[in-house]
Amino acid sequence: MGARARRATQTLCALGLATLAQLALAQESKRDDFYWLGQINKASAVINTEEGLLDKAAAPRIAKGLQSVLAAGDAPNGKRPSSVITFEPLLIEAAGVEATLLHAGRSSQDMLATVRSAIQRDNLLRLAQQLRQTRAQLLQLAQAHTSTIVPNYTNGVAAQPNSYGHYLLGHLAGFDRDAQRLHEAFARLDQSAMGTTVLNGTSWPLNRERMAKYLGYPATVDNAYDAAQILAAEMPAEIGAVASSIALHVGAFVEDVMVQYAQPRPWILLREGGGNTYVSSAMPQKRNPGLLNDTRVHASRVLTLGIGRLITQHNIPPGMSDSKPTRDSAAMVDTTLAMLQSFDRVLKGLVVSPERALEELNLDWTASQEVADVLMREHRLPFRVGHHFASEMVSFAKDRNIKPSDFPYAEAQRLYAATVKHEMQVENARFPMSESAFRAALDPVAIVRDRATAGGPQPREMARMIAQAQQRLAQEDQWIAERRGRIDAAQQQLDRDFARLAAQ
Repeated sequence: MGARARRATQTLCALGLATLAQLALAQESKRDDFYWLGQINKASAVINTEEGLLDKAAAPRIAKGLQSVLAAGDAPNGKRPSSVITFEPLLIEAAGVEATLLHAGRSSQDMLATVRSAIQRDNLLRLAQQLRQTRAQLLQLAQAHTSTIVPNYTNGVAAQPNSYGHYLLGHLAGFDRDAQRLHEAFARLDQSAMGTTVLNGTSWPLNRERMAKYLGYPATVDNAYDAAQILAAEMPAEIGAVASSIALHVGAFVEDVMVQYAQPRPWILLREGGGNTYVSSAMPQKRNPGLLNDTRVHASRVLTLGIGRLITQHNIPPGMSDSKPTRDSAAMVDTTLAMLQSFDRVLKGLVVSPERALEELNLDWTASQEVADVLMREHRLPFRVGHHFASEMVSFAKDRNIKPSDFPYAEAQRLYAATVKHEMQVENARFPMSESAFRAALDPVAIVRDRATAGGPQPREMARMIAQAQQRLAQEDQWIAERRGRIDAAQQQLDRDFARLAAQ
């Protein structure tokens, strides 16, 4: 990044993240196909004049004609053509046929490839900003629930106790990877196709690097054939894959909460009111989770559009325009933004009952694995033997409707002796756990607190992972600000240089 771009970035960052996002969105919303066709023409006029490819005597007149076309397009109900062949007649009308001298060494192929990548670039930055907000919301919720102990489920069945904050950090890790995928896609997209013309470049000695810099690109697409024939068709599919991954993570979270609504006493649900829930027209007891349903629908639409990017690109020769138009990719990104905004409302509307969650844990046997772990870790019993003992204990308890806290210690002693005799042919084995140790092994709170594995829910590891998540969000702020600053600074420089040319 150049010094000018760094200064622009620092200035914007000083305004605060919220203001930065608002300013960026306002600018990016104006940068449509017409805008970027105008910027490409401006850059062509400045560069080709300075490098002797465009007559310096004719350049100011052509530049003034281009100015009038762009001003007319910016006016209310002005014409804003989105293709080269519909833009050029307006330019000819304003500046004469001589204006087509701007087209030296250019093609609609490299121009539209650049227009589309520039729009997709802005759209990815909008998506990165919204994804960053979602990640921040998940982190804030995780911090609030580091000590909230809840059931976690595998195969749809209560499996182990866990910290709800730890569970949320697990979901956050998935969204962090989505952000990484977005960064990687952005880097491949953030290359200028200008100057590659159709397939193999041109005999005009175009300065591709200057053109890229004026349009806010840090690099050019290296291979001229790749620029408009391969990469331009590939990127919509890759962006679709990024959006689809985000939708899969949103859908998984929503469905995990949705399951609770089948229970008569959920430990987690949406706060009523505010559009979160709605009542049934026939059954007065129901509070339907409308927001969850809406968010799931958004996620399904994102997946439909994302997979559609792949299908549209499938089985066509290189360079065909089936998947290239910006409207389809823009619709996919817009739907992804709507999904994440709806998901943010879900996160803000969740109500967790720690008491009810702990009650559910104590009604079931999610702590039984800890008994087998203690027997192996502290008393050197083979894990499979301890596992069989714990399984026999659970079967005995469920047949008699005995809760973990009420399980008779004497019965544990008897089942242990029977299991060891069957598994290891040892007679009259003594149960090595004291009654207090046995009760502690069945305490969900103690289990979560005493986890020792790196990445677990114990307080020290939670503090470490939260600090790292905060650092990643700060890095994301910088990543977005740097790229927006670079693009915006480049457009400002181009506008200044073009204005000087037109004023000659």
